[in-house]
Amino acid sequence: MMITLVFPLYFKNVICGGEPSGDALWGASVSGSMLIVALVSPVLGAAADFSGRRKRFLFAFTLAAVIPTALLGFTGPGMALVAAILFVVANIGFEGGTVFYDAYLPEVASERSLGRVSGYGYAAGYFGALAILLLLFPLLQGGIVEENTANIRLVFFLVALFFAFFAAPLFLTTRDEKKNSVSMGYLAQSVREVKYTVMHIMNYPDLARFLLAFFFYNDAILTIIAFSSIYAQNTLGFTTVELVFFFMIVQTTAIVGSVLFGIVTDRIGPKRTIVLTLCIWCVVIVMAIMTTDKTFFYYTGLLAGMSMGSSQAASRSMMAKLTPKAHVTEFFGFYDGTFGKASAVAGPMIFGLISAQAGDQRIALGSLLFFFITGLLLILGVRTRTTHKRGGIVAG
Repeated sequence: MMITLVFPLYFKNVICGGEPSGDALWGASVSGSMLIVALVSPVLGAAADFSGRRKRFLFAFTLAAVIPTALLGFTGPGMALVAAILFVVANIGFEGGTVFYDAYLPEVASERSLGRVSGYGYAAGYFGALAILLLLFPLLQGGIVEENTANIRLVFFLVALFFAFFAAPLFLTTRDEKKNSVSMGYLAQSVREVKYTVMHIMNYPDLARFLLAFFFYNDAILTIIAFSSIYAQNTLGFTTVELVFFFMIVQTTAIVGSVLFGIVTDRIGPKRTIVLTLCIWCVVIVMAIMTTDKTFFYYTGLLAGMSMGSSQAASRSMMAKLTPKAHVTEFFGFYDGTFGKASAVAGPMIFGLISAQAGDQRIALGSLLFFFITGLLLILGVRTRTTHKRGGIVAG
């Protein structure tokens, strides 16, 4: 609702008045928020490991996502800067929170079931996206246009409430393992641990190679998520109702893909699953560039949805396999933060600039093939059979 469908269109069509510069400003907002998360996530991840207060960090980031999302309900035409700032804060809360959320995976799943549990998690997330689309569809039928502003503003309030309601059970049922009290000294210790990790990252060659591959292909995936609704409406002429049905289809196949490929990941391994999904992504890009027909684009969306949840779930399970247990939150800070979020800096920015300058979103979409192919070539060199030894990872 906030990253893929409603807010991107509201931002460009209503707040920015449909101007082409809206693509560049939207891309800059996404990229800016991801850059900030990339800078702070490793330190916060190390701090959570050191203090044992992971849930408190996650709670703070959840509030940072919920409150600005609700405040976006007060924005309107001509408020581009205010809306961009609120979105940046909300996205920092959402994306920063995933660092701590994902770090729970090794605790709630055995090594043999990492792929399935990760897949179930993504499936639940996509099911939530489908559910809120159905719930709020009556408010979207009038279109994401200035005449329907009152209903769209109400959507943002309800999205914030939805997020807060379904986030609550985690905070009510989990406990922090308190290790050290919060102080400036422990933050300094966290910074030192991050510096140590950066300096010795080459002691984990397969982890380093995987993170670099993830940096490239995740960039393309997050760019597609950020611009898919704008591309469908501006390039292919989708109406708001058609877009809602399109994303319902995408979410449904994403649920199926997350569960199916989660099981496949446990059978054939995360590396082979990622390679398979990246090949599918390359096909999706080519299909999207070539299509001029809405019906054919629906088939493209089916394939994209299938590979979206599966590639993300397989990547998370692969990260869990390669991560030293003593530094799980810190290393997931690098995965979700430094590499996951920094990877989203280049793609949206490049897409937005190419689209604004060339006036053709198909050319911008074609640039994403570089990111997918580079990630694919890098992932082929990763060895996934690993053992932990003295805090490092040695190929087995």
